[in-house]
Amino acid sequence: MKRFLLILISLICISINLTAQTEDNRIQVVGDSLLGRTVNGESIREVHGNVVMTQGAVRITCDKAIQYLARNEAELIGRVVVVQDSIIIKSSRGYYFGDTKVAFSKVGIFLTDGHVNLNSKNGYYYFDEKRSYFYEDVKLHDSLSNISTNKLTYYDDEDKAVATGNVQVSDTSSTIFADSLIHYRNTKITFAFNNIRIYNPSNRLAIFSNKLEDDGEKNYSKITDKPFLVRIDTLSNGALDTLIISAKMMESFDDSLKKLIATDSVKIVRKNFASLNEQTIFYQKNDRIQTFKREMDITSPVIWNEEAQLVGDSINIFLKENRLDRMDINANASIITSNKDSVYRFDQLSGKKIKLFFDDNGLSRTEVYGNVLSIYYMYEDGEPNGLLKSSSEQAKIYFKDKTVADVRLYGKPVSEYHPENLIIGKEKDFTIPTFRIYSDKPTKENLLFKRKDILTYLIKDVQYYAGKLSTKK
Repeated sequence: MKRFLLILISLICISINLTAQTEDNRIQVVGDSLLGRTVNGESIREVHGNVVMTQGAVRITCDKAIQYLARNEAELIGRVVVVQDSIIIKSSRGYYFGDTKVAFSKVGIFLTDGHVNLNSKNGYYYFDEKRSYFYEDVKLHDSLSNISTNKLTYYDDEDKAVATGNVQVSDTSSTIFADSLIHYRNTKITFAFNNIRIYNPSNRLAIFSNKLEDDGEKNYSKITDKPFLVRIDTLSNGALDTLIISAKMMESFDDSLKKLIATDSVKIVRKNFASLNEQTIFYQKNDRIQTFKREMDITSPVIWNEEAQLVGDSINIFLKENRLDRMDINANASIITSNKDSVYRFDQLSGKKIKLFFDDNGLSRTEVYGNVLSIYYMYEDGEPNGLLKSSSEQAKIYFKDKTVADVRLYGKPVSEYHPENLIIGKEKDFTIPTFRIYSDKPTKENLLFKRKDILTYLIKDVQYYAGKLSTKK
């Protein structure tokens, strides 16, 4: 008898526990009035006025609720507010599925967790997973940025947003467009993928690529998979000029120097200026560009400026009002200038260090230091008249109307004049030891070939800024 009582008590306890669990899983509803009915054999309750619905930690309020008892579901109508802990969801109409603890709306939904605000036309929230899935005209806003996209999944515990389809991220300084994006709010780390455009309107800068890693805490961005930079500048005379850079990797450091580093197969084009190198650093704050030969690099950086080819282990370019102001070529420096009237006649200059100075009319002065060697072709009344071969410790060359006006040699100067009859047909015999012509000069045409996305941006932006300039005039 005693054993039978123990078994009976155990069964009663299990039954009470199962009933409690079942009751806890059921949606509880109260309101001003209740109407019960049966439709197609299904029991339905309609609750009107000041509706309060609860299930565990989930609390829902609305104007009207239609509860489907067997399915443990409810349709929510009018001023819907769903709350669990810090999660608040609002809509004019929605659904709540009690068995899976999921809220849904397809007529506009708003969610906040105290840190981010989410809006979209349609959306689900999964309470057990603390995850939201919103789609169609989705917008996320936090204290630092705004995200708009076609679809977005937000994980509350991780503060992680995954966006896909026409993604746009905006902050106070720039806008990022991409096919998809992953953003961690707490660590401020963002990954973007495919058809990326980073656009900074304040400096007319756009960067295109297929992969972006951004660390907001460190103010650092890494851009890979065919990165391509375009910047539209205004020259001192008001004309528009476009800077184009391609590389295999670009890194942006929003530090005190505000620098951008382009690495591996770097190609630069801007009006009469072009460069080919393995690494270039742009110091945006002080308008300086630096490119240099690294230990693993086989060739030195090459720069073309108008008809001149410049080579050196390190080249520093200083800009002033968006034009060349000074250029320093350090270590194994050389300048080779072609003559448009003769394929084989090159003016040549080499030294340990070369400095070039520019004004509004172009190159005004060149200074050379250490082991100076030069070869300059002479002309008289436009006709070839031999060449001058010189060497010294230092040299200064002055230009006027883009031609040499004066040459001054310092420190053991030696000069040799070679008459025209001795050099004609033998021009290739007169070269400096470091003479080499690089034929792979980048151009806008070959960099923009098959890049319709960039061409579309350029056309629209150039037209826009050209319109602004003409309006100012």
